[in-house]
Amino acid sequence: MTMKIYALFDVAGRASGFWTDDLYPPIDLDGEVFPNPAIPAVAAEISPENHRRLIEYPDAWRWQNGALTAFEPPPPTPEEARAVMPPLTARQLRLGLLNAGISPSQVTATIDGMAAGPDKDKAQVEWEYATIFNRTHPLVGTVGAALALSEQQIDEMWTAAIVL
Repeated sequence: MTMKIYALFDVAGRASGFWTDDLYPPIDLDGEVFPNPAIPAVAAEISPENHRRLIEYPDAWRWQNGALTAFEPPPPTPEEARAVMPPLTARQLRLGLLNAGISPSQVTATIDGMAAGPDKDKAQVEWEYATIFNRTHPLVGTVGAALALSEQQIDEMWTAAIVL
């Protein structure tokens, strides 16, 4: 008799547990065979090949509509893509601005035009003394908006500046 393999899947279709009937044999009660109660009733029987796939490449497969299917993750949202953009050095940022037709003095003027207070003071310190800049730092969005740059334009500038 061939060993049966069972898998439990979460709501996203990812495998969350495995059972085999050699470790959890069926229960024989007076000739009537019942599944082992240790195996969840909602567990699906899967082939040895699908078991191997799920063990070796768990993020590449999902259980959908009673079958194992290759999983293609959705593309990241713009916010997710920005969160993983590499930081820029102060040099890269300033050269990137210049390449985009924006002088560092325009950034300084934008910060100088902010209302007096702690936010302006923090922005000045960041602009003058930071050695690295993260794409998701609030200063990047604030200055970009003040310079009438869209998030996509900032993304493109940032990507171009990475190699500088």
